[in-house]
Amino acid sequence: MVAAIKMPVPAGADVQLLHQLWSKDLAREHGFEPLEIEGTLPANLRGTLYRNGPGQFGQFGRRYDHPFEGDGAITAIRFDGGRAQGASKLHQTTGLREERAAGTSLYGMAAPWHRRIRNAVRGRGKNTANTSVMAWQGRLFALMEAGKPTEVNPLDLATVGETDLGGVVRSFFSAHPHRVESRKASYNFGLTYGRQTLLELYELPDTGAARHLGSVPLAGPPMLHDFIATDTHLIFFVSPVRVNVPRMLVQVGRFDQLFQWKPELGTEILCIPIADPGHPVRFSVDAFYQWHFANAFDRGSELVVDYVRYAGFRSFNEMAEAPGTKTARDYDQAHYHRAVIDLRAKTFRSEPLSDRGCEFPTLEPGAEGRAHTRAFVALDGLRSIGAIDTTTGVVTSHTLEATAVISEPLFVDGHLVALGHTRDRAFAAVYDAARIPDGPVARAWFDHHVPITFHGTYVPA
Repeated sequence: MVAAIKMPVPAGADVQLLHQLWSKDLAREHGFEPLEIEGTLPANLRGTLYRNGPGQFGQFGRRYDHPFEGDGAITAIRFDGGRAQGASKLHQTTGLREERAAGTSLYGMAAPWHRRIRNAVRGRGKNTANTSVMAWQGRLFALMEAGKPTEVNPLDLATVGETDLGGVVRSFFSAHPHRVESRKASYNFGLTYGRQTLLELYELPDTGAARHLGSVPLAGPPMLHDFIATDTHLIFFVSPVRVNVPRMLVQVGRFDQLFQWKPELGTEILCIPIADPGHPVRFSVDAFYQWHFANAFDRGSELVVDYVRYAGFRSFNEMAEAPGTKTARDYDQAHYHRAVIDLRAKTFRSEPLSDRGCEFPTLEPGAEGRAHTRAFVALDGLRSIGAIDTTTGVVTSHTLEATAVISEPLFVDGHLVALGHTRDRAFAAVYDAARIPDGPVARAWFDHHVPITFHGTYVPA
C-alpha cells in the first residue's frame, strides 16, 4: 500500500446549499453573456468549459423521485484572454417538448401509471441527456445512461437532437466515453436489455466514422455506469447492482426501487481485448461498487486500474435524500484505489492510495491509457479540490469556504478549472495546478443558481 498523508476532514458544508445543489431547478436559461470576474484569469486560457447535469428536478407540481430522473441542462463558460462569458440552457429533448406540449408528465415514474405501462409495452422513454458531455470531431453531445447521444450546438447550446452516430449506436450509449491516446480514438459502451443482456462496444476515432466493435453477453441486467481503457483492453467492473426487470416492466414503485444490490453475486472483472472483443478475460471477486474510474494502463501481463471504490451501493439512494440526515454518507467515504489485474492468473488486488474521501477523478489530457503520476479529484464531499500523487499517496488540496462546494476538476494548460456553487450563484474556479493550496487565482461568477453538474469537457479555442 502507498503511504497516505492523513489530513483533517473540514467541517461539514452548508446543508441548505447541498440540498439546493441536488434539488433546486436551474434559476434561468440564457445564451452567452459576460461573467463577473474575481481575481485575474490567465491570459492563455482560451476555450470553453462545458458542464452537464440535471437542470430540472420536476414539473407540473410534482418532484421526480431521484436526481437521475432530472431533465438535463448544459452550462458553459467561454474563456478568452482574461475575460469570460457564461451560458446555461435546458436540453430541449423530444420527451421534454412532448410533455410541455401536453401539460403533464408523460415519461418516467412521474407519469400516470397507465401511461407508464403503455411506454413499457412500446419501449418508449425520455432521453434526459443529464449526465455528461462529449466533444468529438468538432461536434458536442450530451449523454445519459439510458439513451442515445443528444447533439448540442457548441456555439449557442441549442439542442440539435438525438443521434445514433450514423446508425452505429444500437441501443444505449453510456455517459462515460474514454480516450486512448495511442489509438487516437475514444471508446464507449452501451447495454442492450433482453432475454440476455448484451454489452455493446463502440470506437470513436479522431478521424473517420464511429464503429461498433462487438457485443459481449452479461450474466444479468446490471446498472453499469463507467468503464476504463488501456492501449489494449476495455475494462469493466460489473458490480452486483441488478435492474429489477419485473418492476421496470410494470413501472411500479419509486425510481430507486428499479435497482437492487445483490452482494452475493460478487463483482465481475471483465477485461475485453480491443483487437479481439470476442475473447474477454472474466472472473468474479467479492462485491464492491464504483461510480468512476480515473485511468488504466498495461504493465506486462497485468492491467493497472485507478478508480474510486465504495463498499456498496448506498450512495445511489443518498443522492435523493436530504443532506444532513446521515452523519457518515457513503459518497463522503469513497477512496481512490489502485487495482492490479493479472490476466494470466485471473487475480485482482486493490489497495487505497489515499484516506481522503474523494470523487470525480480526472487526468491531464494525453495521459489516458498510460502510466500517470497524479490525478485530480473533488474531495471531502465536494468541499475541497486537489491532486493525488499516485506514487506517494500525498494529497495536495484547497478547501473552500463553508458556504461553497465544487465539482469535478479538469486540467487545462497548467490550470485546474471546475464549476463551484454557493447558495444563490455558481462560479467557474481557476487554479494554478502547481499551487492548488493557494486557492483559485480567479473566479468567473454567474448571477444565478446552477444545479449539480456531474461531468464536463473542455474544448480549446
